[in-house]
Amino acid sequence: MIFVWPIAFTFMVLLYFTPPLLTHPQFDFWGLNFLILNYGFLFAAIYGAYYVILDRKAGSFAAFLCFSCWLGSSALAHRLGFSSAWKVVLASQILCWTGQFIGHGVFEKRAPALFDNLAQAFLMAPFFVLLEGLQSAFGYEPNPGFHARVQAKVDAEIKAWKDSKLKKKS
Repeated sequence: MIFVWPIAFTFMVLLYFTPPLLTHPQFDFWGLNFLILNYGFLFAAIYGAYYVILDRKAGSFAAFLCFSCWLGSSALAHRLGFSSAWKVVLASQILCWTGQFIGHGVFEKRAPALFDNLAQAFLMAPFFVLLEGLQSAFGYEPNPGFHARVQAKVDAEIKAWKDSKLKKKS
């Protein structure tokens, strides 16, 4: 849960250096002249819209986090410049991905979704960990019984995975 959003944030730092999607005169958003409507913005907009479609309440919060990541990553990238930003991104990505693999291996004892489904790993992971955090902290559920149904499916998949591992060993 700790490393998913920083992975997205640092990815958006790199996207800051992509060309603008629209040719326009320099925008000055409330004095924030470093904001560029580029692939980082598109990334935040698509992710945010998708999360809102999935769940209006939590998705709206996720969309807010996506745009906050875009704002923050744009400010950081603008301040650092490409020559320093890519080094910060590389170090952050290595740290976060290492944390992800260790977390999955030590605590979950299974491979990350990255190996099973790329869309799930990159598109759904930020929203999934946000929902988990909201559920743990506030008991949030998109609809009544949601957490229990998801937990039952997760437990069943973990059991099936462990059973298949046992069959392979014997």
